[in-house]
Amino acid sequence: MKEIIYQASAFQSLINGECVLGEGAELSVINPSTEQALVTILSASAQQVDTAVMAAKAAFPAWSALKQNERKAVLAQIAEITKANMNELASLHTSETGKPMADAMFEIGATAGFFEFHAHVPTDALDPADIPGSDAKAYRLPLGVVAAIVPWNFPMALMAFKVPGALLAGNTLVIKPAPTTPLTTLLWASLINTALPKGVINVIADSGDLGPILSAHKDVRKISFTGSTATGKHIMKSAADDLKRITLELGGNDPAIVLADADLNEISAPLFEAGFMNNGQTCSAVKRVYVHKSQHDALVRKLADMADAAKIGSPLEDGVKFGPIQNQRQFRVVTELLDDAVKQGAVVEAGGYSPEGTGYYLRPTILSGVKDGDRVVDEEQFGPVLPIISYDDINEVISTINSSSFGLGASVWGTNKDDINVVVNQIETGSVWINKHFPVAPNIPFGGARQSGVGSELGTQGLLEFTQLKIVS
Repeated sequence: MKEIIYQASAFQSLINGECVLGEGAELSVINPSTEQALVTILSASAQQVDTAVMAAKAAFPAWSALKQNERKAVLAQIAEITKANMNELASLHTSETGKPMADAMFEIGATAGFFEFHAHVPTDALDPADIPGSDAKAYRLPLGVVAAIVPWNFPMALMAFKVPGALLAGNTLVIKPAPTTPLTTLLWASLINTALPKGVINVIADSGDLGPILSAHKDVRKISFTGSTATGKHIMKSAADDLKRITLELGGNDPAIVLADADLNEISAPLFEAGFMNNGQTCSAVKRVYVHKSQHDALVRKLADMADAAKIGSPLEDGVKFGPIQNQRQFRVVTELLDDAVKQGAVVEAGGYSPEGTGYYLRPTILSGVKDGDRVVDEEQFGPVLPIISYDDINEVISTINSSSFGLGASVWGTNKDDINVVVNQIETGSVWINKHFPVAPNIPFGGARQSGVGSELGTQGLLEFTQLKIVS
């Protein structure tokens, strides 16, 4: 597949229903496969952030006054426009994220699917409800302007975790994609603009300085953020001055626990996929595997064989399983953790090196000889490196998991349901999965414990987080 040359004029911020040139700094968007600029665009200015927020605020009364079915009709139109432009969006998405084309197509399809789901989902939870045993009635009111701040690993899908529910509840939005992956979101915004009343959705290009301005804006009533724990803490502080509502989906260091009776022939492939989904650049990917010592060597060998067999290369090539890490900064983080692990005595069972040539490539890497306390185990790698830890006492594993500052998700793999449930009931994370890891569905709430997040996205719970509860008695 031939790489497309993109023109800067195709990527403008969407503000109050108009695609406008940025007035801020130049932003070069790098293709991680070539390390060359795809295109250089102009980011929005601080004044344009204010204009976008004020446009969303001005659009709020009319949008929130619409009937739910009228808002759902707009969501359905957005879904159809997204599907109709899937090939163009996916091709651009591949170039800026480094995902293989099949993965990019899946993400764009999922984006359309999340809008489509919200266009048809029952919304009883938003209806006024009598409170039993009283004369009181509960109402769910929209909040106003929502700032949706999206990371670079799934820029479209994670945008779709936020936007459909916020719109359905009656809010208006300012969306800020990550500086390294703004292009697909900007192109998408220009395409769906025809379906929207002006100002309902605004999208600003950011070179890295607009997040604090948007988060602190006095007319933003809620911030929905996905990204690192460190940035989430800053957002929480900026929201404190006027007590903005927040939803924070933050970092994870998800463990997979493989019990002694697990059938390795059944679980090895899904476990590998769970560890290396999106090249390991997934908040809820498996980032450490605890396996009973009786199964350790066999599991390591199976996972290493899969890593060795995986095709890595340009995401435009047919059959490529893994492209590059998305950006240079993250590439350095991952390789630093890998180098440190090797210095601490880790054994590289597969991978551990980058192919020759340009691009932020690292082969999928399986590590043995690692333990709790090693940085590669305790920290979030967010890349294609998977440490395998041998254990003897399952209670020690559970204690380690529950004492971590991370608490996004975990999974338990085995055959004896009673043994599995004993472990599941003791794990303190936002989600726990059995013989699978991170199944995503728009009707299932998702959120983290401890420093992995505040609040929930998706499902009825996520929808209600875009509302204010009002009691009339």
